[in-house]
Amino acid sequence: MNVLVLNGPNLNLLGTREPSVYGATTLADVEALCREAGAARGASVDCRQSNHEGQLIDWIHEAGVAHREGRLAGVVFNAGAYTHTSIALHDAIKGAGVPVIEVHISNVHARESFRHHSWLSPVAAGIVVGFGVDGYVLAIDGLLRKTASSRS
Repeated sequence: MNVLVLNGPNLNLLGTREPSVYGATTLADVEALCREAGAARGASVDCRQSNHEGQLIDWIHEAGVAHREGRLAGVVFNAGAYTHTSIALHDAIKGAGVPVIEVHISNVHARESFRHHSWLSPVAAGIVVGFGVDGYVLAIDGLLRKTASSRS
């Protein structure tokens, strides 16, 4: 089975952006971690990053088609700041019908109040918050377990 890992705005700056919050791990490190986690579970992982909301929406739409065709388990998605602002991403996830696991490296609920609301959570299949980059591994594992149990 395949998994799509999407990263939103500013996640290309991992390793240099606010290391006290996000750590020293780079996006390339996160992508390698995700591919290793997928391979350990018999899944192929495709990683993509964009700072552009429309590109992320297009990828979610594509993921919906791949999921319906049985080629994709779902999406692990760190939407960055779009989590707190994008009704369009909410609508894309809801409309595409693909399982999405929302991921945040930091505990957004322990940060600024504007980060406490997520437009994605109501349409997410699950949420992983505050485990650092290990959250991606937890999300991949959870998504694949959820997919396996729904097919049983």
